Amino acid sequence: MRIMGPLLLGSTLLLQPARAETPPNMLVVGFSMNNILTLDPAAITGKETVQVLTNIYDNLVALDAVNRAQVDPQLAESWMIAEDNGSITFRLRKGATFASGNPVTSADVVWSFKRLMKLNLAQASFLKTHGFSAANADASFTAPDDNTVVIKLPKKVDPQIIVQTLGIVGPGSILDMKAVMEHDKNGDMGTAWLTNNSAGSGPFTLGQWQSNERVTLEQNPKYWGEKPAMRRIIMRHLAESQSQRLMLEKGDIDIAYSMSAADLKALENNKDVKIQTNGGSGFYYLAVSMKDEKFQNPKVREALRYLIDYQGLNDSVLPYFGKRRDRPVPAGIFGALPNAGYKLDVTKAKALLTEAGYPHGFSTTLRAISDVPFMSLATAIQATLAQAGIKAEIITGSGDQIYGAMRERKYELIAGRGGGGQLPHPDSNFRAIVYNPNNADEAKLTNFQGWRTSFYDEKINKMIDDALVEGNKDKQIKDYETIQTYYADMMPAIQPFSEVVDSVGFRADIKGLELNPSWSTQLRTVKKER
Repeated sequence: MRIMGPLLLGSTLLLQPARAETPPNMLVVGFSMNNILTLDPAAITGKETVQVLTNIYDNLVALDAVNRAQVDPQLAESWMIAEDNGSITFRLRKGATFASGNPVTSADVVWSFKRLMKLNLAQASFLKTHGFSAANADASFTAPDDNTVVIKLPKKVDPQIIVQTLGIVGPGSILDMKAVMEHDKNGDMGTAWLTNNSAGSGPFTLGQWQSNERVTLEQNPKYWGEKPAMRRIIMRHLAESQSQRLMLEKGDIDIAYSMSAADLKALENNKDVKIQTNGGSGFYYLAVSMKDEKFQNPKVREALRYLIDYQGLNDSVLPYFGKRRDRPVPAGIFGALPNAGYKLDVTKAKALLTEAGYPHGFSTTLRAISDVPFMSLATAIQATLAQAGIKAEIITGSGDQIYGAMRERKYELIAGRGGGGQLPHPDSNFRAIVYNPNNADEAKLTNFQGWRTSFYDEKINKMIDDALVEGNKDKQIKDYETIQTYYADMMPAIQPFSEVVDSVGFRADIKGLELNPSWSTQLRTVKKER
């Protein structure tokens, strides 16, 4: 096993003096921050950064934590879709201000969306896939007055999915234009400054971010909504699940976001701790790079499909984290097919490898970030690959090192997590895990996992586009079923084996915590009953 960069095990944290409990007006949250690379909403990747920024930035709308199909007002108090489905008009609430004290105006909203498209960073892909671009941004986003925003859709699309997209932290985050542009450097529109500063209107502001150590959030005294109960939130980088469990048991932290199944299980009978599990977003999967000659062969990709122990991984590694799923659309979403029923079949995999010209297997590398549960997944997959003669060297490290290699298309295999699902719509999954409008290296469509894997099929792109604008619901469902079957027959570059569920452990006196399936768990509602 090759380890890239230091693994922060948090052992020094265990040597700190024990405390009876955290202060009543301060919330201490523990989770791994390996994948937090920037705090600029336009450039973020990964759920961990969303968990931070959802408490700093507001959107026009918010995705409801309980009813995933519901969209709630946030900075917009109302919105209206034009009769021809060609535009959406938002009316902003009055009196909302940014943390700087600047009023939230339609100019800030329009500028935030134009900045997103013109910088063309990771989060721009959510809107680019629906026809928005740097070239048409000026025409697409306009502000007739200080309280009105009009979004003109550049191509035919279901307007509801645009409204839902604007509820996602990242593409929908609204920034303080004046505050950011005071820190414009050589035309970067504040990108360098926003790496470790904030300019939002949310309930908290960024106090400090120390990479792979901690993030401190301070209550925003100018927040337009109900005042949060917590004066300060301290988010601590605790890479080791056992550290999170022990500190949660002692009361040194209030919430633990990324504990292992074993540690969550160990807490089930602790009266001082509660565990909450909700549906999450995306999938755990095995991904190949089709830039690699071996994995361009569909027989090799099919062999890998039968070298995953679907049931074993879900039973042993993914309790509290995942639920068995081998399709690219989560169960329960309209149009989702039942599981295909793939299972570990070493004999079949060996036969497929022989057909592909690899009767004795081959050597490769398998990447996984050093967090729970990825290392356990990688070790288990390494073992089943070996049964067919595939010798996979595990490479582990931070999110930047592992997913960075995937974004640069310089890898062979990855045991990862992703695939959309932040919106309650199959298009969200297909856009993230399948769709690839331009396979050229210079396109740098890094937020499309289809592009990262170099998987490209013009037909499936068109099928996805057509299904999204299909007005007949029954036909649309059939279209999405057909896409799933076609994708499976192509021997895809990404094979899901589990859909994500999220679990969190927290002190029993914490009230008002509600996990959000889109990773946008609001901590402004959290209180301590002491």
